[in-house]
Amino acid sequence: MAPMKNTLAPSVTDRDPKGLKFMSIVGSAYNKAGLSEEEAQRINDAPGLADLVGNFISEHRTRENFKDEEVKSNYGYLSGYKKPTDLNNQCNQLRILFPGIGYANQDLLTQIEKGEVKLPHHAEGWFAIPNWKKNPKIFGSTYSEAVQTILNAIEKAYKGKFWNYRKGEVDEQHLRRSARSQEYWDKLIEAQGNPDILIIAAQFGIRHRGRSVRRARVIMEDTPGEVGLGSFAVGIMVLMHPERLKNCDDLWIDLAGDEWSPDADGDFSGATFFHFYDGRVRFDARHVGNAYDYYGSASWFFPQ
Repeated sequence: MAPMKNTLAPSVTDRDPKGLKFMSIVGSAYNKAGLSEEEAQRINDAPGLADLVGNFISEHRTRENFKDEEVKSNYGYLSGYKKPTDLNNQCNQLRILFPGIGYANQDLLTQIEKGEVKLPHHAEGWFAIPNWKKNPKIFGSTYSEAVQTILNAIEKAYKGKFWNYRKGEVDEQHLRRSARSQEYWDKLIEAQGNPDILIIAAQFGIRHRGRSVRRARVIMEDTPGEVGLGSFAVGIMVLMHPERLKNCDDLWIDLAGDEWSPDADGDFSGATFFHFYDGRVRFDARHVGNAYDYYGSASWFFPQ
């Protein structure tokens, strides 16, 4: 498994050679402007300068790989989802849905409730996700078995308004987590003390709307700690937040943390997704290189 990227590497600052180069470019442009005292004050007082610089850095820090697999998108959370529900409520609901499951790291829950843990940039909020590896009697002993358990739970909860296009194919030959996803989840389990319920900071797809799965993966790899979410975690999130997918015009959810083999032949060139169509939430898979405005990859953020 490849070493985890960006997690422990020191950040370049404005005092390092590359940072000094950037600051010199900004300084040169400022000096060339020939500002008067009043003009300089107006620029200093103008809102949005920090966002402007931040957006410029964000736009140019990422590799160009698959850059042509991005399209403009105005799709979002039409049906009313805005942020995840209260963490304690999520944990309680999980224990009702999956009897026998235990608890999250209580110290972490308390810290989040007190606002002592900062929500990472780009995250919409905190989500509770079962630690399926610790509970094989509930979720099965493999990732695909755990995913099938969640799909079964969604089918039961949605009472006929769920359709699995990949029924009979959710097995280890078709579905797996990416090596990067596997590594980060294992590190999170260790960091939180191997609890029954894991707490993650995540976003439900809007950050990567209009991008192909593989373009979204490039951006995630270049963003410290960002990891694509897969079928199990997003299945839980959809189960706990049904308002996220209730309309065909809701942004559909790519699962960039998963890899799908269409022919179960070792070629994992696809990824799974959830979408809504004709009154039903649906589960399917598609090629990672297709970019559409109505899809967006969900992701979570490893603590830095």
